[in-house]
Amino acid sequence: MRKIRPAYLAATAAFIASFAIAALPAAAQEIQQLPVTPLNIGIHVIKAEVARSEEQREQGLMFRKKMGANEGMVFVFETPAGICMWMKNTLIPLSVAFIDAKGAILNVEEMKAQTLDSHCAQGAASYALEMNKGWFKEKNIKPGTVIQGLPQL
Repeated sequence: MRKIRPAYLAATAAFIASFAIAALPAAAQEIQQLPVTPLNIGIHVIKAEVARSEEQREQGLMFRKKMGANEGMVFVFETPAGICMWMKNTLIPLSVAFIDAKGAILNVEEMKAQTLDSHCAQGAASYALEMNKGWFKEKNIKPGTVIQGLPQL
């Protein structure tokens, strides 16, 4: 039987790990580099990643396996519109709040993981805030509630 040296095993593991990281879609790697901003909804503080560009918004929370209890992603749209969201390649179920330019929630929708179902704003939205599924309901946050700290348009 041939003995394998520990140094050889460590080098092989590092080599394989480098390929595993390189094999991830480039967009999935970029998501980790998004700026984070604190948002306030009443007594609740959210650590929100900010998706501003078209590429960042398209990537969204795709390929994530989990998200912290008070973490989310805020999507910023330059022009208020009747925007819609879907869950392509999104592995965790989410809730989305559509928000107007003044920070008021227009509506909240529950979204199933890995679907192409459209979930749309019920009015001209400037932001969308995605959180773990049920987060808004658990906190009794409803349409009309104002979110503080949203990024400038």
